[in-house]
Amino acid sequence: MWSFLVRHILRDRVAILIGIGILTLFMGYKAREVKLSYDMVRMLPSTDSTTILYENFKKQFGEDGSVMFIGIQDKNLFTLDKFNDWYDLSIKIRKIHGVDEVLSNTRLYKLQKNDSIKKFEFRPICPEKPRSQKELDSLKGVIYSLPLYDNLIFNKKTGATIMMVTINKNEINSKRRIALIHDIKVTADSFGLKYHTRVHYSGLPYIRTITSKKVEDELKLFVLLALLVAAVFLYIFFRSYKAVLFPMIIIVIGVIWAVGMIVLFGYKITILTGIIPPLIIVIGVENCIFLLNKYHYEFRLHQNKAKSLSRVIERIGKANLLTNAATATGFAAFVITNNKLLVEFGAIASLNIMVVYILSLTLVPIFFSYLKPPQTKDTRHMEASLAKGIIDKAVIWVNTRRSVIYILTGVFMVIGIVGVVRLHTSGKIVDDIPKRDVLYQDLVFFEQNFHGIMPLEITVDTKRKKGVLTLATLNRINRLQDTLATFPELSKPISVVEVIKTAKQAFYNGDPQYYNMPSSSELTFMGSYIPDLKSKKKNLLRNFIDSNYQVTRITVQMANIGTKDIDRIQKSLKPKVDSIFNPAKYNVVITGTSVVFLKGTNFLIRNLWESILLAVIVIAMLLAFLFTSWRMILISMVPNLIPQLMTAALMGYAGIPIKPSTILIFSIALGISVDNSIQYLSRYRLQLKHSHGDIPYSVISALKETGYSMIYSSTVLFFGFGIFVLSSFGGTQALGFLISFTLLVAGFLNMFILPSLLLTLDKWSTTKSFKKTPFIDIYVDDDDDIQLEALPLEQKEKE
Repeated sequence: MWSFLVRHILRDRVAILIGIGILTLFMGYKAREVKLSYDMVRMLPSTDSTTILYENFKKQFGEDGSVMFIGIQDKNLFTLDKFNDWYDLSIKIRKIHGVDEVLSNTRLYKLQKNDSIKKFEFRPICPEKPRSQKELDSLKGVIYSLPLYDNLIFNKKTGATIMMVTINKNEINSKRRIALIHDIKVTADSFGLKYHTRVHYSGLPYIRTITSKKVEDELKLFVLLALLVAAVFLYIFFRSYKAVLFPMIIIVIGVIWAVGMIVLFGYKITILTGIIPPLIIVIGVENCIFLLNKYHYEFRLHQNKAKSLSRVIERIGKANLLTNAATATGFAAFVITNNKLLVEFGAIASLNIMVVYILSLTLVPIFFSYLKPPQTKDTRHMEASLAKGIIDKAVIWVNTRRSVIYILTGVFMVIGIVGVVRLHTSGKIVDDIPKRDVLYQDLVFFEQNFHGIMPLEITVDTKRKKGVLTLATLNRINRLQDTLATFPELSKPISVVEVIKTAKQAFYNGDPQYYNMPSSSELTFMGSYIPDLKSKKKNLLRNFIDSNYQVTRITVQMANIGTKDIDRIQKSLKPKVDSIFNPAKYNVVITGTSVVFLKGTNFLIRNLWESILLAVIVIAMLLAFLFTSWRMILISMVPNLIPQLMTAALMGYAGIPIKPSTILIFSIALGISVDNSIQYLSRYRLQLKHSHGDIPYSVISALKETGYSMIYSSTVLFFGFGIFVLSSFGGTQALGFLISFTLLVAGFLNMFILPSLLLTLDKWSTTKSFKKTPFIDIYVDDDDDIQLEALPLEQKEKE
């Protein structure tokens, strides 16, 4: 098969270039249609019970994460000009297309008893702007006399106040959301600029919009940085503009294909698929480095360009097939997670890794077949260089200081085990935003003044019509709210009980001392004043009760706490809820974005561990096809699993928790790091064949030949993934930092530990099964070269 590929790649160069050119134009055309994802990330499958309960809640009461919060801290807000400007601001924001409602201390409602019709009416407290300070002071007194809004809209102690902007559900998950949030922010910023007051923004619509915009900006930044890193290191390694230009063309084509494929699969750019283009650049450069190194190495041996290119295709093509398959396996393992975000990332990344392999395998030989043969200056990088110095040092240490290598490795493994013990699992809804970021600081503002803005919902199904408004049920809800108040991480609960308390206050002409639970007789008398939910008039109860008065909700906002704290609160609440509401008579469900996030995080972490195990098994199977010796497979995994241990230890020492954005690095890094082992051990087996079983000679010869590619590729991968530390997302930063660290450690271990183990365990590891021809033979004898006369390149060289 490989002889066939060599002939057709080098014989049908023009046809291949035209075909790839046409496909690239098509992919570029499709890439123009790529869109950002504005959807809320779903971590749980749709069949999960937690997801089903949450979706039922949304069908009954609407989105729980549709409110944007605008906050200021100003104890002088109730001065006439400032208050009226805040009033105008709420009106302007309410008029913005896509805004359903605005609630602020200038747009509050109160219940008022209308004795003539014997009904409560919802009336605005401030129907128009006050004309004098005296009138405003009177309004302030009315507002502050309503406990319903205390610590919900305003905080008397700190002077903080918020404006709650409800976004239309159709706008939340559309591209229009970016412009909508921008319009709201620009409008609100004008108030802050006028009064030199910092305006704070938060809420899930706002956070999701800002992060989506960051993803878009970082996609462009990382593509440019990855191209820069690739170009710089290609030039440093090869000292040739040709060795820079043509690989750069190949990886740009790979990026175009990757983005086009995202569109063809019907996917969108997310925080994960957004890193695929720079990822393809880094991996594509690694492929080109292996191909160019082999080309230069072969040409130095026999000065024959056609033979060099044919061996590049046949030998590195086989090796890169397995190394890219191993790398793709690390990403493809995410497909089993049942998480839409990770499935899309794994599918597109793994597929395009194989695509860029094919592109590099065909285009590098074709491009360089049209160029003049390498000159002495083009291959000088393989002589006196830093890489050669490192290889020489490695040879000395492997030959004479193996015991030191083992001792150092053992020490680091002990340190690693201690670090792993310190690992902990955690995750927050807003977790990847750095603490120095304004988005995070604004979130802290709302937590300090209003105990957070993350939605937590509790629904109570009384299992009978009109069961919510019975005094027994209301008292139970009130007891539950008293229980919720004992958790400092939770905000003031809002429910039908608060409305009933407000109704009692209104019944007694607005006296704040009557803001409490009514007696049985009071509730009976007040019942006739409660308006019908089916009425089209504004009714606060409609937000908390279904039309049959059977199901009600208790809404709580939660601080941006970790999954452990969410789990602790939920486990603590469950027995208390059951003690208040008899499960035989009531069906109480704790749901909301916070609960779904907790369950989703735990589900995802469990699935990611399974994906890592799957990656290890599949990679081991790939190695089995290559080496046919379980002992050699075991040895080859050592220098690739120790880096995983060291990375986990680094996370433990640095306090980086196990969470979805960090655990995925392990299978990715394993798939990439094993490349060097495959290249080295394959060459080692060929050297054994040539040297008639001389293990020491074969170990060192293989190291000298593959060492350059190991160093070059490890360097590019280290700096290529290192660019992600510049991300504003903590998860992306961790991915870049931790994968770079893992690959750096793996590169050193493959150069020092792997050859040392082969020499120490020479008889045990190098068995007959290892020496015999494997299912996939990467390196073949020189006698197996194809007939070069059949190639147009050979004919031109002879002429």
